[in-house]
Amino acid sequence: MRALNRKLLRDLIRLRGQVLAIALVLAAGVAGFIGLASVLDSLQLTQARFYADYRFADVFASLRRAPLELADRIRAIPGVAEVDARVNGAARLSLPDFPEPISAQLLSLPAQEDTGLNRLYLRVGRLPLADRADEVVVGEAFAEAHRLRPGARLTAVLNGREQALTVVGIGLSPEFVYQIGPGEIVPDFRTFAVLWMQQKPLAAAFDLEDAFNDVVLRLAAGGREQDVIDRLDQLLAPYGGRGAYGRELQLSHRYLSQEMASLEVTITTVPLIFLAVAAFLLNIVVSRLIRNQREQIAILKAFGYGNAAVGRHYLALVLMVVLLGGVLGIALGLWLGQALSQLYSAFFRFPFLDYHLRLATVAISLAVTAGAVVAGTLGAVWRAVRLPPAEAMRPEPPASYRASLLERLGFKRLLDQPDRMIVRHLERQPVKSLLSILGIAFAVAIMMVGRFSQDAINYIMDIQFKLAAREDFTVSLVEPTSRPAIHSLAGLSGVWYAEPFRSAPVELRNGYRSFRTSLQGYVAEPQLHRLLDTSLQPLRLPTEGVLLTDYLGKLLAVQPGDWLEVEVLEGARRRVRVPVAGLVHEYIGVAAYMELDALNRLLGEGDAINGAFLAIDLAAYTSLQRALGDMPQVAAVGQREQVMRNFDATMGEVTGRMNIVVMLLAGIIAFGIVYNSARIALAERAWELASLRVLGYSKAEVAYILVGELALLTLVAIVPGFFIGNGLSRLILLRFESDLYRLPVMVVPATYAMAAGTVLLAALLSAALVVRQLNRLDMVSALKARE
Repeated sequence: MRALNRKLLRDLIRLRGQVLAIALVLAAGVAGFIGLASVLDSLQLTQARFYADYRFADVFASLRRAPLELADRIRAIPGVAEVDARVNGAARLSLPDFPEPISAQLLSLPAQEDTGLNRLYLRVGRLPLADRADEVVVGEAFAEAHRLRPGARLTAVLNGREQALTVVGIGLSPEFVYQIGPGEIVPDFRTFAVLWMQQKPLAAAFDLEDAFNDVVLRLAAGGREQDVIDRLDQLLAPYGGRGAYGRELQLSHRYLSQEMASLEVTITTVPLIFLAVAAFLLNIVVSRLIRNQREQIAILKAFGYGNAAVGRHYLALVLMVVLLGGVLGIALGLWLGQALSQLYSAFFRFPFLDYHLRLATVAISLAVTAGAVVAGTLGAVWRAVRLPPAEAMRPEPPASYRASLLERLGFKRLLDQPDRMIVRHLERQPVKSLLSILGIAFAVAIMMVGRFSQDAINYIMDIQFKLAAREDFTVSLVEPTSRPAIHSLAGLSGVWYAEPFRSAPVELRNGYRSFRTSLQGYVAEPQLHRLLDTSLQPLRLPTEGVLLTDYLGKLLAVQPGDWLEVEVLEGARRRVRVPVAGLVHEYIGVAAYMELDALNRLLGEGDAINGAFLAIDLAAYTSLQRALGDMPQVAAVGQREQVMRNFDATMGEVTGRMNIVVMLLAGIIAFGIVYNSARIALAERAWELASLRVLGYSKAEVAYILVGELALLTLVAIVPGFFIGNGLSRLILLRFESDLYRLPVMVVPATYAMAAGTVLLAALLSAALVVRQLNRLDMVSALKARE
């Protein structure tokens, strides 16, 4: 074995505690990157395979009613490869021993099993027979929520008529990878179902014989989506077309795409923070090692080793730490990726989710890690290479010993001798002290990054469900009806107050900018479902003009006083210009709001509503559920308490588990930073501490000097860590913004306390380990000095 290789091995053994701590920090970064990147790869590959194999459509459109012959004209549109004209209807279901109303979406199946778009993957069972009008395939998410199997019986209300249905299969569709009901903000698999029937019986149930009310298209190679959409809208306009849209606006695909975009943001931020901290740590360790090995470097050069050989030697030390951290990180990342894949499979319904770890992902993670660490330590290695042998043989000049600033300011009498040693030592090496404070501050910040999203979700729940949405039930009607219908809802036993609303799909335009959403009409001063300004104060809806969510205002580049073009995507499809009356503050989705009478004037459909918010007597909760479920004009009933539970289960579970992972990795980093700071302090002050023992100081007094320095650095670092944590949180959240949801920068005191407490715990553990090393210090070896 070459001499430099033996020296490298001995250095690694001697520094094994610090090497392992830094390797764990590197492993945290590598594991985070590999785990998240492999999950993203798995989702993308599974999505692409499922979409391709089961022929997910490119363009979607709904309408009131059109003859089947129109499908041939749609098929003739340039750029269209395939057309599937189908029936799409809403229904209500009921199940024994489940009192809550269940809304359902029923879709027709193509005549031939192996044709059509958005084909079904059958998990169990079979497709409905052509001559059976009561057979359905049920979506897997709903079937699992109610433990349904083939042979189960359902009661459905189709177009106002009750019908018994038999489940013959349980399936999945690329159209419902993320199964969420219309108007919902989170999925509720118990109260929303997707069912598939043969086209003839479903068309008969909705009075659509030889007609269709929904169409999906697949584009030909080279077909331009917008050209096809424009032509399709022209064809469907006479038949009540509601506006065609591309795949990127399809609800399930949007949620899946947004989740993958969030993963990409996480991949490019959190692991890089970990790697930057690891590079910082290695820089400190290598710099200290080089200072302590000045004499060895001089001897190596005196024996003929050149600058390149010395530089390679210290770079090899760094790369050995990277190798150890990389191996640990790959193993941890593989476990993490598989665990997260199982978590995602509960929310995104694929027939398969093959976990896939690409070799390129491993190579990229190791290359980025090595690059970051080498870049972080290059300065220290360069100083070793440039060190002349004659200068290296001389010991470093002693530090300047004088009274500290605190002593000169008159605090000397408050400090005993060990305290003065601590303060003077820190003041004599301000750069080293600041770097140690910065490293510990980053440990605090990383702990905050691991927790802040849960704080933001809790804050959103408080705003959304306690200040804004205060209704107990949200009742949606099958069709818009006259406003006096609110009295039939208000007159139900147990209803204290009923507040009507109207909703219509619209496309808002400002120049070349446009956005599809719903235009909501509320009473002028809502008491149940309120709109809030940026100060979280309730708003009164203006008699004219539209209110936009602040994020939608940013997307459309409008401010209060500007004008928008509004195209209603139903009925006569009116186009009008309305002024922007103001902006409202919301974190979930984007929408536009008008006063109810103003919206009805805009729609030109008279004084109508299509839903109501209800405040109820909670003692009548179950009886009201049944009463609403028996009303044929009621399409769906949303329950605020259940929505809160679903929101917490959906957002909270995914984010919560991700936070646990990040916090675990952050805890490793916190310990690695604090422990290395303590070990470096012990190595650099071994001669001084051994001298104090010889002069008669006890072990406890000597340990107090070392631990006191660590404690002071840790306490000083906590507050800057809070500021760094807030800054990192804001940086991450800026990249998370979307039209589906936005997270506020909201860090509660408990998160500050947890971050500080974790770092303090890491400091206590590090102090215990360092004191153990101090008590085993060989004073004879430590006191040896060069002449």
